[in-house]
Amino acid sequence: MTDDYDAVVYDLDGTLVRLDVDWATVRREAAAALRERGVDADGRDLWGMLDLAEERGHADAVESVVADHEVEGAESSELLRLVDELPLSVPVGVVSLNCESAVRRALELHGADEHVDAVAGRDTLDARKPDPTPLLWVAGELGVDPERSLFVGDSRSDAEAAEAAGFDFEWASDRGA
Repeated sequence: MTDDYDAVVYDLDGTLVRLDVDWATVRREAAAALRERGVDADGRDLWGMLDLAEERGHADAVESVVADHEVEGAESSELLRLVDELPLSVPVGVVSLNCESAVRRALELHGADEHVDAVAGRDTLDARKPDPTPLLWVAGELGVDPERSLFVGDSRSDAEAAEAAGFDFEWASDRGA
């Protein structure tokens, strides 16, 4: 694999680890945080609530709810098989929709942090997947050409981000995750 690429970038949750997060609870608490601020989030998924919170000036409140659950979920996260690929002979990055502190904690907890050279979480930049910006930023941090890089993930937003950034993409499930 690494003979074909100058870097490999992974998604976190569902690819390298599985965070122990009850996403239904997170969604309910995020909706409650918005209701407390007079914002109706009915019918929106969690990402839609984050977008709405940003639009209405309440991003910190919703982000805090989500990040607290993610960091807590990192503490009891489950290691997935793809971590066994590490270390690689090329630079490694992680781009995740989870907050950066949860990503770093999960990697640290499972001893994978020493094999990861760059991390971009949802809150690292002002853009999140499927926007290609986090992948391009990590490629810059790793000093590699996106067109010579591979992104491994488990969601449609991962595949879309990879395509938009010029990365090759592989599904985690195709790699034995």
